[in-house]
Amino acid sequence: MRKSFHFTFFSCLLLVGCENNLTEPLQSASHVYIEGSPEIKSFSKELWSVTVDTTIQDLSLLTYKKDRPIEFNPLQTFAHTYTNIEGVLTFRGNHTRTAPSYGTISSPPKSLEKAWEFQTSYSPDWGGGAGWTGQPALIKWEDDVKQIMNLKEEFKAKEDFVEVIYASLDGHIYFFDLETGVQSRSPLTINNPIKGSVSIDPRGYPLLYVGQGIPQTGHHEIGYRIFSLIDGSLLHFIKGSDGFAYRSWGAFDGAPLINKDTDSMFIGGENGIFYSTLLNTRFDQEAATISVQPETIKYRYKINGNPSQGIENSVAAYKNLLYFADNGGSIQALDLRSMEPIWALPATDDTDASIVVEETNNVPFLYTGTEVDKQGTRGNSMLRKINGLTGEVVWHKDIPALSQLGARPVNGGLLATPIIGSNSISNIVIFTICRYQSMERGIMLALDKETGEEVWSFDMPHYAWSSPVPIYTDQGEAFIVQSDSVGNIYIINGSNGEVMDTTNFNSNIEASPAIYNNMMVVANRGGQIGAFYIR
Repeated sequence: MRKSFHFTFFSCLLLVGCENNLTEPLQSASHVYIEGSPEIKSFSKELWSVTVDTTIQDLSLLTYKKDRPIEFNPLQTFAHTYTNIEGVLTFRGNHTRTAPSYGTISSPPKSLEKAWEFQTSYSPDWGGGAGWTGQPALIKWEDDVKQIMNLKEEFKAKEDFVEVIYASLDGHIYFFDLETGVQSRSPLTINNPIKGSVSIDPRGYPLLYVGQGIPQTGHHEIGYRIFSLIDGSLLHFIKGSDGFAYRSWGAFDGAPLINKDTDSMFIGGENGIFYSTLLNTRFDQEAATISVQPETIKYRYKINGNPSQGIENSVAAYKNLLYFADNGGSIQALDLRSMEPIWALPATDDTDASIVVEETNNVPFLYTGTEVDKQGTRGNSMLRKINGLTGEVVWHKDIPALSQLGARPVNGGLLATPIIGSNSISNIVIFTICRYQSMERGIMLALDKETGEEVWSFDMPHYAWSSPVPIYTDQGEAFIVQSDSVGNIYIINGSNGEVMDTTNFNSNIEASPAIYNNMMVVANRGGQIGAFYIR
């Protein structure tokens, strides 16, 4: 059964009670009230509209719509919210896309030292290694789960075993021991280049989630997959080339969110569909079996003035609200309970970098930025802070950038997912802009969260699509790892932008690193996956 409605935006406002309450949409209001906070005044938008269809099943009959809550817990700390498993289990670690590193280091870092390196094979057109976003998953499996998976016996017995799981442009998914780089099990093969990042189930279940970026062996095979990590079998496939979609391109570069409390998965596709799925997971540890029987709602939309479908960023969430941007630069906030938009913003320019979310006084604030794509070969990357309850733009800053168009474009602007600073840099948000001032250069900007004013900058001699990753000492001092397009990996002081050390990893690093305590893992476009000690 299909549900359709036409949603016109004048003011679409929310009322929030105490911290644990859900947000409630108001049909008509001139103000928003947040408990314990000053009144937030309404704001005006130009008249525009979005048309939405949801389909496949009668919403009233879906199990999770009837019997289960849908919200994510408010994020106070990384642990015990998205997951209580040690590691980095999805792109940028959690549902606010703010945790690409796990753990801390004992003292300020001085250098990176290579621990091991692995050479992947190559696909004919895309090579090997990893591309954008290309973040690995790092997970310390629970001992009883290790015993039922197809791990090599030496790793089932190894104490403190942490597994690196990396999807490659060569069409394989590789598995390594973080400490040694030895392959911990045989690779999985999908025969098509993978550009995005793998995810592992935040409950610690042996489930792997991965999207396909390129239909090298045929358009009909492009889509999203869920694998069992007990035996490597394919449990579920979402076909990207879907007649329900307004767009025929069926890639999935974004990583899903899995709600461990509600057994739900949320992901956007480059076909312009947002998928809300009850997984119906059955995990019998004693029998060493796992299965999923998904129930899925598909959400598609059309926005006036934005003909560009496609969700390449990894969706972010706060409580029952989910956020994504699209290839036209429109941003939407969906209420996951009703699958209806709460607010949306008009088109700007292609927005592929994932939105990051920070809660302040019970209000989620979004930080986001655009590429230079629809603007042509030169334009501005629009950096914005947005009230996640109302869609009000708190501040924006335009940064000039260039872009190479054509069959294989290399866009300028923001491709890297920002850092929301904490601890010693809790006052700033950090953006990495590519193709700034020239086609080869870039810039890192630390902006004040309240005002959007520049706090520090680092003029990069080579641009970066790779996302910066924060490292914190036990005392809360902040440092940043940033990779670039010629293979440089910088260690940067998060308080002032000073470069402390530079290491080179052979070739262009588009992929985003992940960090586990004092070890970092990243791949380059030259076919290498590398692990580095943070010394």
